[in-house]
Amino acid sequence: TVLDGRPTPHGLDEVVLAFTANPGEPPRPLAKIASGGELSRVMLALKVALDTQDRVDLLIFDEVDSGIGGAVAQAVGERLRRLARHHQVVCVTHLPMIAALAQHHLRVRKHVAGGRTTVRIEPVEGESRVAELARMLAGERVTDTTRRQARELLEGATGSRG
Repeated sequence: TVLDGRPTPHGLDEVVLAFTANPGEPPRPLAKIASGGELSRVMLALKVALDTQDRVDLLIFDEVDSGIGGAVAQAVGERLRRLARHHQVVCVTHLPMIAALAQHHLRVRKHVAGGRTTVRIEPVEGESRVAELARMLAGERVTDTTRRQARELLEGATGSRG
């Protein structure tokens, strides 16, 4: 759109990216209607579409899993994995089905002591990864069933790597 016919320090034209998250809804300005999670998923879609053309080595996604679950989360995880073929991808996620697809899994822990917050990042591998995925599935009350589900997620993720 043209801004009332007068040039600004940024030019004469204004470009607005229109977006709709739901079928049947008219496209509206992305900046006005998209949540943080939707913005992350739009960026993921753009990065996947431009995968081999993109020269950015490191991609960081946060909130890409916000407001999704199940099959949609699985699809998002698969696209993140696809991007990881040509880029280093860091994804902050709370969803075990996305975390299980990662090549490397890091756990972030916050600790407050003496009025200060410290953050500790540690790799989780082997049985500690199973335990972390089970915790992500069930919260603090991990059971044999959630451990079994965590193992199934990892086995499914390993079987679908290509």
